[in-house]
Amino acid sequence: MGSASPTELPALKTNPKFIFFTDFDGTITEQDSNDYITDNLGFGQAPRRKLNEDVLYGRADFRDAFREMLDSITAPLDQCIEVLKKNITLDPGFKAFFAWAKENNMPIVILSGGMEPVIRALLAHMLGPEEADTLQIVSNHVATREGKKDVNEVGGWQIVYRDESGFGHDKSREIRPYANLPADERPVLFYAGDGVSDLSAAKETDLLFAKAGRDLIRYCENESVPFTTFNDFSDIHATVKDIVEGKLNVKEAAVGRK
Repeated sequence: MGSASPTELPALKTNPKFIFFTDFDGTITEQDSNDYITDNLGFGQAPRRKLNEDVLYGRADFRDAFREMLDSITAPLDQCIEVLKKNITLDPGFKAFFAWAKENNMPIVILSGGMEPVIRALLAHMLGPEEADTLQIVSNHVATREGKKDVNEVGGWQIVYRDESGFGHDKSREIRPYANLPADERPVLFYAGDGVSDLSAAKETDLLFAKAGRDLIRYCENESVPFTTFNDFSDIHATVKDIVEGKLNVKEAAVGRK
């Protein structure tokens, strides 16, 4: 079999030597947008945190837990997005990293367990529409709930998962075709994440950045997955820049909890 084409693997279009995969909520942003609307427009923080713990320790699938969280929200989708625009902020180091990545032919691919309309609206708000449109986003979708006419009415929307997996969107499926490329064609693959939706992606790349103080670190330590921590994208920027410039390799960078 021949290797995959750029049409099949969009991040290969410019023949990059490095590809940066990343979660969105709580990674590119400082807060998790889904947690925020569940806590403030849905059934609240305590039930949401209990469901997150159940997923982390294998007592529930992410897919079922996340749907339960989102189903507790009856606010119209457009109102949810407006609330999020006022309360979700961009990681302070992301804009500089984004600009540097573009200059150095390193595609950034967002792999999210969230919903594409929400992500696109937030990125357009935080980066500007033109810059946001350059980012590849692979995530779940939103549809009108049965018996309703529109997502922008009370109780009108529901999540539509990308696949049939227990994650709803198994991020590893997007990364694995890149990881399986022949050695002479395969870019170095990075991934950044923070939480339970990142568990499927954690083992798939050459270097995993796990956000300090978040659930993904516990999973990596429990499963002996090599990683390094970051506080914000300025940490990621410094490490990735050193690797791109040949000052550091991915094994040296995977120092675990700092």
